[in-house]
Amino acid sequence: MDLSGVRRGPLQPGERVTLIDPKGRRHSVVLKTGGIWHTTKGVVQHDDLIGGPDGQVVVSAAGMEFLAFRPTMREHTVSMKRGATIIYPKDAAEILTEGDIFPGARVLEAGAGSGALSIFLLRAIGAEGKLYSYEARSDFAQIARQNVETFFGQPHPAWELTVGELNDAVKDEPVDRAVLDMLAPWDCVDAVGRVLEPGGILTCYVTTATQLGRVMDTLRVHGGFTEPEAREISIRLWHGEGLAIRPGHTATGHTGFLIFARRLAPGVAAPMRRRRPAPGAYGPDYTGPRPFGVEGA
Repeated sequence: MDLSGVRRGPLQPGERVTLIDPKGRRHSVVLKTGGIWHTTKGVVQHDDLIGGPDGQVVVSAAGMEFLAFRPTMREHTVSMKRGATIIYPKDAAEILTEGDIFPGARVLEAGAGSGALSIFLLRAIGAEGKLYSYEARSDFAQIARQNVETFFGQPHPAWELTVGELNDAVKDEPVDRAVLDMLAPWDCVDAVGRVLEPGGILTCYVTTATQLGRVMDTLRVHGGFTEPEAREISIRLWHGEGLAIRPGHTATGHTGFLIFARRLAPGVAAPMRRRRPAPGAYGPDYTGPRPFGVEGA
């Protein structure tokens, strides 16, 4: 198997498969010789799947049919063991595109969490890139390492996982891109600014609006980044059958906010913002310096 994480050929013991029932519900199962998966419609024998092709149909003891597929990267990341909450595929996809993650890129990631975003980043940068991941908790780091190695089938040569706080453990190695998924990313803007190459892209993932505001203000005050942009990604499924064309009954709404900004070259000042912030935007008693790039600073 190569480092794409894609397996080919007959299904083997130890592989994870996704079983899809007639209602479209997905069930994740790790195959084991002689294993049995119990359902309300009878058991499914693992041996009926092992040695068979990807995309086969297996029948339970009570006659229910299940489609059996190897999981995609999306299915793997949402069903794998978790320590920290993962960045979901819809947000990871936006990070890869808007964050411009490319083959061979040098990427800084903090924190690694359960390793979901690490998997997306490693597949994107390939063996020629470099992913420096930092995780403050050793138990989360262990789970992340296990999940990444399970997906790729081996340790990934481009991945360097460090246990420790980013500000204390960051290596003096230049990076092309940086992704911060942590409680207080504003505390790490200076550390990232020291290693992020001019023109590099910083992505911050936060879950609350107050975090979003503080990150954006910190980037403005820092002065070394472009005006940050924030967005939220939602997905709505659709039903299409005959004349019945309508939105589906399920949707994926808020999971987090994504904030993007680019690193400026040393000594370069961003153009002045054209709009003055609302009166009191930084508090009625604020007398400190105006955020960088804001009119009147």
